[in-house]
Amino acid sequence: MDRIVSLCKRRGFIFPSSEIYGGLGSCYDYGPLGVELKRNIKDFWWTGMTQKRDDIEGVDAAILMHPKVWEASGHVSGFTDPMVDCRTCKARFRADTLDEARCPRKPSKSPLENKCDLTEPRMFNLMFKTFMGPVEEDSAIVFLRPETAQGIYVNFHNVQGPSRQKIPFGIAQIGKAFRNEITPGNFIFRTREFEQMEMQYFIHPSEDAKWFDYWKEQRWQYYLDLGIRKEKLRMHEHAEDELAHYAKNAVDVEYEYPFGWKELEGIHNRTDFDLTRHHETSGKDMRYFDNERQEKYIPCIIETSAGCDRTLLTVLVDAYREEEVKGEKRVVMSISPKIAPVKVGVFPLVKKDGMPEIAIDVYHDLKQQFKCFYDDGGAVGRRYRRQDEAGTPFCVTVDGQTKEDETVTVRERDSMNQDRVKISDLKKVIGEKVLM
Repeated sequence: MDRIVSLCKRRGFIFPSSEIYGGLGSCYDYGPLGVELKRNIKDFWWTGMTQKRDDIEGVDAAILMHPKVWEASGHVSGFTDPMVDCRTCKARFRADTLDEARCPRKPSKSPLENKCDLTEPRMFNLMFKTFMGPVEEDSAIVFLRPETAQGIYVNFHNVQGPSRQKIPFGIAQIGKAFRNEITPGNFIFRTREFEQMEMQYFIHPSEDAKWFDYWKEQRWQYYLDLGIRKEKLRMHEHAEDELAHYAKNAVDVEYEYPFGWKELEGIHNRTDFDLTRHHETSGKDMRYFDNERQEKYIPCIIETSAGCDRTLLTVLVDAYREEEVKGEKRVVMSISPKIAPVKVGVFPLVKKDGMPEIAIDVYHDLKQQFKCFYDDGGAVGRRYRRQDEAGTPFCVTVDGQTKEDETVTVRERDSMNQDRVKISDLKKVIGEKVLM
């Protein structure tokens, strides 16, 4: 993890928020490469969820919602973690994960191993409070949303009606969420501000088992399509005592991070809990009339909930490689070309003999279709290494032969194989490789 964090800072993927002021606990900014990778991951998810399907619509709900939403959902009363304080070092820990926490006095040990003097556990609500309007009073309290799902539930009829969707159908959303975590950590794995990619699939109550199994298979395949190694993934079925209060069944897609197997995405059978709660609390009819069944009912929901930041971390961890090439260490980010932040690096072999002019023309032509990076600084081998660390899958080099036959060298990141390609064929050749 230390090497990945260092690479992220060095290459402009991710760095601490407000770093010149010492940073802000577990908040991060995305640099030039990071923001491109994050956008590509969101686009990949969104395209698969909405563009390629006829049964899922999109929505973008407001971050600030009526406080009654969070009362109905159970977040005001139940969105809590047990917290303990250490009387000696004054640190705070989640009481249910003490074995994973680290004592500030001895970072190699957990509070249990270090025999910290801990208080009795007390419950701590994870929602961020703020006030709407000029007066800070109880009636003006609103919350930063801790999840994007509720914005989908309260808009169920607003989306279903105009889109003319029939059950079964889904609503997808990508958006920011905020949780005042007691012990965030492991870089961007758990942060207080994060971005979710959630889809809620509305179904007839009698078909919950069928659709739960269907979405488990779909979400597993998604990570394989994203380029994640299969041997690093597994499914974890929740035991009855692990289930959230709203869930009938739940399964996590887990990934083996350097700090152990952890949840990457959750698939939940939320039953009709959420729509029923909003039906009762708001006084609005949240039922759906099914023409085919001639029946009016509150739909059940199968949820797929993934964190964009956590997915991005998984991509980085899974892609990181260290190799020895001709006695030198080569660091490679083997990110799938589908989501790589930069698709093509373009170089002149040397800065003379007309090579830079041709390379710049090639760069401007390719950038109409792909995110490209032009580099003419230093030895070409060093430029390759920089692009390897950035995860750039292909590098195009203009050399002396280019002026003779209008071909360039296309070098592939992972294998380091090089092929001669006509300049006129570059877009087609690279486009086919990106989609492989």
